[in-house]
Amino acid sequence: MLSPLNVVLRLITAFFLGSIIGLEREKKRRSAGFRTHILVSMGSCLIMLVSLHIYELYKGEVPLDPARIAAGVVTGIGFLGAGTIIRSAEGARGLTTAASIWISSAIGLAVGCGFFVAAVTTTVISFLTLSFLKRIDKKLDNK
Repeated sequence: MLSPLNVVLRLITAFFLGSIIGLEREKKRRSAGFRTHILVSMGSCLIMLVSLHIYELYKGEVPLDPARIAAGVVTGIGFLGAGTIIRSAEGARGLTTAASIWISSAIGLAVGCGFFVAAVTTTVISFLTLSFLKRIDKKLDNK
């Protein structure tokens, strides 16, 4: 069973990691920004914590799989991300924002189950991708 301090630490970590990606999206004035990414990351973390807690409460009594609830999060976040995508004659916009919401959810799930190394590494790589690879993308489009 996780200690209350461990639970709080995981939620705060999810807050900070989600805010890193959210700040980048906010800076670029995207539809899903700072607060959205924080809430997605923390919500996913909480759902994973609840899943682990339920597993601890009932293990040995009934067959449970804590990953099943996480799979539901991944599906549900797809609907939230879909709301940021706008189709027009020129193509689709908002795909990167949808992907950033999805990755924030995955980061929250990772923090929730205590996989901090993966969560922090993914946050750093995602931030770098969102911040700096756009320039490379534009250069490739110009050629």
